[in-house]
Amino acid sequence: KLVVFFVEYEEELKKPAAPAGGAAGGGEKAKDAWRSGTFTERLHYGLINGIDKFIEGDTEEARKELQVPLHVIEGPLMQGMGIIGDLFGAGKMFLPQVIKSARVMKKAVAYLTPFMEEERRAQAIAAGEDPNQPKYNGVVLMATVKGDVHDIGKNIVGVVLGCNNYKVIDMGVMVPCDNILDKAIEEKVDVIGLSGLITPSLDEMQYVAEQMKARNMKVPLMIGGATTSKRHTAVKLATKYDKGVIHVLDASRSCTVVSALLSHDKQTYLSEITEEYTEIREEYYATLIDKKWKSITEAQAKKPSLDWSKLPPKPNFVGNLAIKDHPIEEVMEYIDWTPFFQVYQLRGKYPNRDYPHIFKDARVGPEAEKLFAEAKEMLAWIVKEGHLKCSGVVGIHPANSNGDDIEVYTDESRKEVKCKFYGLRQQLDMGESTYWCQGDFIAPKDVAPDYIAAFAATGGIGCHEQRQKFEAKGEIDKAILLEAVADRLAEAFSELIHLKIRKSLWGYSPEENISLEDMLKVKYQGIRPAPGYPSQPDHREKKTLWDLLEVGRLTDDKLELTESYMMMPSASVSALVFAHPEAKYFSVGQVNMDQVKTYAERRGETGVEDTERWLGSTVLGYEKR
Repeated sequence: KLVVFFVEYEEELKKPAAPAGGAAGGGEKAKDAWRSGTFTERLHYGLINGIDKFIEGDTEEARKELQVPLHVIEGPLMQGMGIIGDLFGAGKMFLPQVIKSARVMKKAVAYLTPFMEEERRAQAIAAGEDPNQPKYNGVVLMATVKGDVHDIGKNIVGVVLGCNNYKVIDMGVMVPCDNILDKAIEEKVDVIGLSGLITPSLDEMQYVAEQMKARNMKVPLMIGGATTSKRHTAVKLATKYDKGVIHVLDASRSCTVVSALLSHDKQTYLSEITEEYTEIREEYYATLIDKKWKSITEAQAKKPSLDWSKLPPKPNFVGNLAIKDHPIEEVMEYIDWTPFFQVYQLRGKYPNRDYPHIFKDARVGPEAEKLFAEAKEMLAWIVKEGHLKCSGVVGIHPANSNGDDIEVYTDESRKEVKCKFYGLRQQLDMGESTYWCQGDFIAPKDVAPDYIAAFAATGGIGCHEQRQKFEAKGEIDKAILLEAVADRLAEAFSELIHLKIRKSLWGYSPEENISLEDMLKVKYQGIRPAPGYPSQPDHREKKTLWDLLEVGRLTDDKLELTESYMMMPSASVSALVFAHPEAKYFSVGQVNMDQVKTYAERRGETGVEDTERWLGSTVLGYEKR
């Protein structure tokens, strides 16, 4: 009933007010009509609409009336967040609105905190114990696992859960397993949520599940993040821990899962998950049996034959070039906004799925327009105040292929190998005529002298510090928006750098003149695959790129690589650039044991264990021994 009431109330306020005696300002009176309600109605309205202008005054009025600060939280504020949870679940509120609601809630709680602390001290003196805490629906601990730095998705899940009256303990990024489990036990949490972006995070999640079993824990485990999947969770994680492991696709599903895990029907829910995951495992193992492979020798014999008469010209520039504090105004021109709306789970229906057509979508269009305006405002503020910096390194070097690998040389004589980029080749027998490898795009040494370009770029210098300032002020909506905008700047900067490589630094497409729309559709010559992604899924290749470009030295260590080969700041991009006109994006897919052995040998490893760990179960076409 409350949900229906607020939806109807919203619609009523959107109607223009009837003029009274010709007096102006009727619309403004209607707009502020909610201010005449009770403090409960005003608190609810402020929360639902993300309005914090009056929140402290309304909260103080509620505190005086209810007398106990905790009752304000447990009463009108939690009721308001409950309405928001219902509206979000019903598709009548969108994620950007929910995040703003969470900011208003934080501001209200922050106002009440000193009063509650005063009560806590008084009660502690009187009773010798801590006062009661707010009555949450449950406690959820969340962490990005050891070795992984990406957390924007986790932060959004935390906001959504908080808006549904769950206490969220966010441990941040790169959190070791023991720290996660010790904290979970200390806080007596109801659910643990793990997040990860890169392939090695999958193994770390498996380790956490194993340790939970070793500690005889009974807390359900939620799994999420770009690299995770329901299949991986079913095959690799659910078999390690039998108290509930559930894959969560996105933030909008998190509340449903947590609610089910804390309900009276928990065992029924877990039984259904177990049944579903058992079916997924059986299907997976059946596909392993049915898979047909080319031996690595057979796959190499079917490598594509590129036309080396189309070899790009000698670059205008050879060596490494630092790009420091590049003007953000120019970078902004190359932003692809579609992924930005996807971060906020704003997805229009075809043909209005992507930017700018999303604004025409009847359901999400208005909210997308509001969010876009806020992003543009944030960008203008970033430019004016200089809070973010775009910097990076680009390099072009003599190179030739040697089998599946790419040799990069110290100079034009090509006598000394400076480093090697190792390649993985498609190996699943799909009846194809060719089996691709990244090394195929560079000319063999006995054919012609060739080159390879590479770059590492960030749009996030200063992001972490500014985000902390926003969070300290309770402005979590701005903190998340800043991260999302920084990610867009990093991707736009990589688009701009690639353009400059094509047109001037290397200069193999000096006459290129295409629109941003066509640029984003890759209608230019060449490609820029990132190490650790489909055409070369080994993240260790980033270290080779880093050393070749001297990224640390040339950026004054503002752009770093962690021990798990994650880039810091997290709003960063690195890539190899192939210039041949026949170079194309492809996915290696899964590889078999014979290729893993030869690949590890070429890398100078004594065994396959390290390579298997970094490729992970999504790339390995067999079960690790």
